[in-house]
Amino acid sequence: MADRLGTVAVAVEYRLAPEHPFPTPLEDCYAALRWLARQPGVDPERIAIGGDSAGGGLAAALALLAKERGEVHPVLQVLSYPMLDDRTATRTDIDPRQLRMWSQDNNRFGWGAYLGSQARHEVPPLAAPARYEDLSGLPATWIGVGTHDLFHDEVVTFADRLRQAGVATTLEVVPGAYHGFDVLEKKAEVSRSYRQAQLSALDAAVNGDTMQT
Repeated sequence: MADRLGTVAVAVEYRLAPEHPFPTPLEDCYAALRWLARQPGVDPERIAIGGDSAGGGLAAALALLAKERGEVHPVLQVLSYPMLDDRTATRTDIDPRQLRMWSQDNNRFGWGAYLGSQARHEVPPLAAPARYEDLSGLPATWIGVGTHDLFHDEVVTFADRLRQAGVATTLEVVPGAYHGFDVLEKKAEVSRSYRQAQLSALDAAVNGDTMQT
């Protein structure tokens, strides 16, 4: 992405759950965001953030935390099948035969590891961004998911709420795609198109005009 867009890219080595549950990974990401914004040659007004799966959930939470603290203002968030809502793990209406790569058992384990002791109490909205009430003031958003992804419903709902809050949002729903499809089937046309859509959104945000609704 850095080569194709002519930009600086930073990958954050945040500390991992379950040894380091929420909020440690999120605070690590925020520290990296503040560090990046201070680097010579980096325009702090043209920083995009993003991630896939659990990393997408962290990116969404990072955008919310940045809004709360008001120090750095990302221009775009790119969320690929993000893990946004711990409540999906308790749903009983999802057909497991429709899923690949990420199941309800995986989801329960993942949220339990990330939330740690918080799982036994009221879950903080910054831990599960779908619980965050006020989504206004967030950066423009590109968000994508497949129809056979466990996270499909929570992603679509989050995109709708972003739009309702006045956030410029592009939602990419890929028919028949499962969790991580673009990683496992990199050469498939649908995967190339999905990645190109992300690149186009990033290019517009950091190199050109900001993304339109």
